[in-house]
Amino acid sequence: MDRRQRKTREAIFDAFSELLMRNSYSQITVQDIIDRADVGRTTFYAHFPTKDDLLREMCAEMFGHVFSEAPEAELTHDFSTASDDPKSIVTHILYHLWEHGRIMIVLLTCESGELFQRYFNEYFNELVTLHILSGNMQKNSVLPEDFLRNHIAGSFVGLVRWWLKNDMKQSPEEIAEYFMAVIRPVV
Repeated sequence: MDRRQRKTREAIFDAFSELLMRNSYSQITVQDIIDRADVGRTTFYAHFPTKDDLLREMCAEMFGHVFSEAPEAELTHDFSTASDDPKSIVTHILYHLWEHGRIMIVLLTCESGELFQRYFNEYFNELVTLHILSGNMQKNSVLPEDFLRNHIAGSFVGLVRWWLKNDMKQSPEEIAEYFMAVIRPVV
């Protein structure tokens, strides 16, 4: 993708995010998005066939970075050297959610919240498989792995929702510790 296309996508993502902060998902029209992003209708549809596709792509881009296998050094945190430690990886994810708290609350609570949660769960399921259930961390041989993975991912999504609803009063490190305390006994 060339620089101009990236800038256009960024403008559309930004416009959509701003609109989500003020309006419900169902009230936002493609016309609202293109007006806010200052792009043409044809340009919008060249990038996104539907508003749902825009949400899906926005999630994929956000989660692609947040759930990357090799965390990078960020302005607020650096877990780039701890890529094998599940608690550090979870803390890295939580920092991203903390930094984007307002949009995360909107995405988790709007009508499209189920779609957003499904994408979030899919990405977190992969992370669970790679970093929590791999190797010698998994000791529970009674439970099927797919059940355990789903349980752990659901627990994390529930924890994030609780954290967001309570105005993110705890630090990402504290929330990561809560999560690890909950999953250690079942893993």
